Amino acid sequence: MSFDTEIHPGVQPQAEAATRGFTLNHSMLRIKDPAVSLAFYTRVLGLRVLRKLDFESMSFSLYFLAAPEQAADAPQDAAERTAWTFSQRGVLELTHNWGTEAQADFHYHDGNAQPQGFGHICFSVPDLDAAMAWFDQHQVPYVKRPDQGKLKDVAFIKDPDGYWIEIIEPARLKQLGL
Repeated sequence: MSFDTEIHPGVQPQAEAATRGFTLNHSMLRIKDPAVSLAFYTRVLGLRVLRKLDFESMSFSLYFLAAPEQAADAPQDAAERTAWTFSQRGVLELTHNWGTEAQADFHYHDGNAQPQGFGHICFSVPDLDAAMAWFDQHQVPYVKRPDQGKLKDVAFIKDPDGYWIEIIEPARLKQLGL
């Protein structure tokens, strides 16, 4: 028998037939300056921009980013790529409200300052030590390095808007929570 779900209070033991095909497509972060954020997410974390959508009447743009492997399969036609983007898994949406980049004192709540809410996104990496060296090379700010605190082998970095990004190497986490 294949694994389906852990059972805890509140967990539906079997997925309802009506939910078949539901897929977590993307999570969204609001960004102050797209040039700065896109540089971080494409250069430092290696993501590719699948699609940019502008909404002139509402003065905002959406940037959808994903792993390079996903981007390689994207259709060339913009309309087809839009539909394709919304069918993917693990996409990051960066939302830019026009004009925020010109406001020196503007910032978004990162979810970790009080009152806490949103916490972080997470990237898994094949080699945590190599990733830390890469982040150091690019002067990425840390919340926590892998050897700090009680939770070892887990790092937290910050993006240009102060959002926390957890960095993990899956092979190092086999004993986590046991």
